[in-house]
Amino acid sequence: MRVTFPDDDPVFDGAQMVVRFVAAVDDVPVSCAITAEALEDHFGAGSTLEAELLRAYARGRDRIRAVCTRAIEESRGAAVVLRSGLFRIASASNGPVLNE
Repeated sequence: MRVTFPDDDPVFDGAQMVVRFVAAVDDVPVSCAITAEALEDHFGAGSTLEAELLRAYARGRDRIRAVCTRAIEESRGAAVVLRSGLFRIASASNGPVLNE
């Protein structure tokens, strides 16, 4: 499975309080998201305002994409929502990101 990330800009979804972005799994687009809470807890977002969350996403883009890649691989190519706890698990171990 090959996971890549297009250069598309992430989009804030205020109804779900996530920042949405696209990954490509073997060239098939997969919708992904990271929660506002994860962006506050791990990437320095000072609030849940759109501008703050998008800046935090930009600061953490490489780490977000790395954790997202692992989560997609472990979900066998399914869309994922990256929550705060997922980044704690990823930081604490080199093992699986998701509990199966």
